Amino acid sequence: MRLIDYETIRLQDFFTMVEPMSKDRFYSDLIIAGFGGQGVMVIGNLLAYAAMKEGKQVTYLPIYGVEMRGGTANCTIVISSKEIGSPIIEKPRSAIVMNLPSLVKYEPKILAKGLLMINASLIEPKEVSRKDIEVLPVPANEIAIENGNPKLANMVALGGFVEKTKLVRMTSLFESFEKVLDERYHFLIPLNIKAIQMGAEFVRSLP
Repeated sequence: MRLIDYETIRLQDFFTMVEPMSKDRFYSDLIIAGFGGQGVMVIGNLLAYAAMKEGKQVTYLPIYGVEMRGGTANCTIVISSKEIGSPIIEKPRSAIVMNLPSLVKYEPKILAKGLLMINASLIEPKEVSRKDIEVLPVPANEIAIENGNPKLANMVALGGFVEKTKLVRMTSLFESFEKVLDERYHFLIPLNIKAIQMGAEFVRSLP
């Protein structure tokens, strides 16, 4: 089982054999979207690597280009117990959207009964028009500020999403940081972990 990354320049070290996966069959996919600078690629990368550590089949597809200059940047992640044919997602089962333009772009694409997690710091829940999906509002920016670093709203969002979906174990996320983050940023790992935990705690506190 290997992480299939369609931009291999950044993630060549992901092509590593892992332990055999569970016999249980499963499939999940999601889109993570926001504006350039919100760290959507980092949390997509982290989630993909954590899933790979658990022996799951994974694809991670980051979208780079002109959209990073202030528009919508996104990545797609597919996690499965079986070999994945394509990283392309037309109708995701879930999405994490960090800003309003991303909501406008991706809300209509989510499958019915899917999950939409919104950054409630930048998106009013009333902006969501769909009634056939579950909406999870997380005020990621405010929680990140409480953690002492407003730039970690992405980690808060990831923590909330993983707490809700149980897609991977939290410990797998934490253990993946050293591979995902450049070594010069390893001193920030405890702060990132705390932000993930705060996002998870917020979701656990919801009725």
